Amino acid sequence: MHFQENKIKAVDFFCSGGGMSCGMVQAGIDVVAGVDFDLSCKQTYETNIVGAEFICADISQLEETYLENKLQLKRNDDNLLLIGCSPCQFWSIIKTDKKKSKKSKDLLKEFRRFVEYFNPGHVVVENVPGVLQKQKESGLEEFILWLRNNGFAVHADIHEVSNYGVPQHRKRFTLIANRLTTKELQPVQRNGKKITVRDVLGEQNGFAQVSQGHKDKSEFMHSVAGLNELNLERLNLTPHNGGTRMAYVHDERLAPSCHYGNTESFKDIYGRMFWDKPSPTITTKFFSFSNGRFGHPEENRALSIREGATLQSFPKTYKFIGNSTANIARMIGNAVPPTYARAIGKAITQNYDKWQNLKQEQEL
Repeated sequence: MHFQENKIKAVDFFCSGGGMSCGMVQAGIDVVAGVDFDLSCKQTYETNIVGAEFICADISQLEETYLENKLQLKRNDDNLLLIGCSPCQFWSIIKTDKKKSKKSKDLLKEFRRFVEYFNPGHVVVENVPGVLQKQKESGLEEFILWLRNNGFAVHADIHEVSNYGVPQHRKRFTLIANRLTTKELQPVQRNGKKITVRDVLGEQNGFAQVSQGHKDKSEFMHSVAGLNELNLERLNLTPHNGGTRMAYVHDERLAPSCHYGNTESFKDIYGRMFWDKPSPTITTKFFSFSNGRFGHPEENRALSIREGATLQSFPKTYKFIGNSTANIARMIGNAVPPTYARAIGKAITQNYDKWQNLKQEQEL
């Protein structure tokens, strides 16, 4: 494996379908490998992150020396960036079944093992906000302490991705650690108005009007889930551009039984998105009308696979390869939005370039 000198090279742990890697490449970083235990992501990852190798492994079973030899990595390498966006359901503040996700709770500690071994120039951790609220239990507090004690300047905070050019509301915990300078690096913010659903979806942006159940066999994947008669009727009554289930909340036949007469909670369920706002958080169930405000602003259907990917800020040329719609939607919904990843990457490359220039001046 040949690395360019004076260029940051990255290994992306828990890489999934490559959202973080995609943004890092856009920022000018050479992503050499992605590590994930889900083999179904391999084709998508290697097709889009050109030149990077997908290493299918359970991090708890992965040896530091294996990675060192396989990727010809060096320890204490100022050019190396290690990224860890571990699956985060256990630390999510959303009430989910924690038994299923319990095995993911120590993944940050496993990632730390590689950081301690390689001592790279930069480290990135991206996760749900809940990991910060439970930083003692998740191992985050201890990890940050270790980084600071070992000469890293550490930024660790929660960021709203719509401030960085992503057409979606999504709060994420982000840690950027930098060993090369004393500067605490933050994702590079985008100036100007927030990007909205109208800016990226609709016919003017290449999304033809389609009906529920539409199957698109091309790589564009403008495919839409089917709807039953009842949901079609509900959508028909839901006002365009941000309408909600309030349109039929007092209709005993149409209102879902658990929401009948309830005008206070879960207003987004069965709702339409607004044209002129960023979308709600794109989850792994974004293609299902009944799982959130995932109704199209005016067409009587849920989001298509490509629309969900676009709201996650994936390039329209990004190829998703999977064995089912649910598998691909999971890759998209779980991804770090590439445009946000690029904002993180830009902070790192700008810092690295300044450091390089300073080094060269000192050598003169």
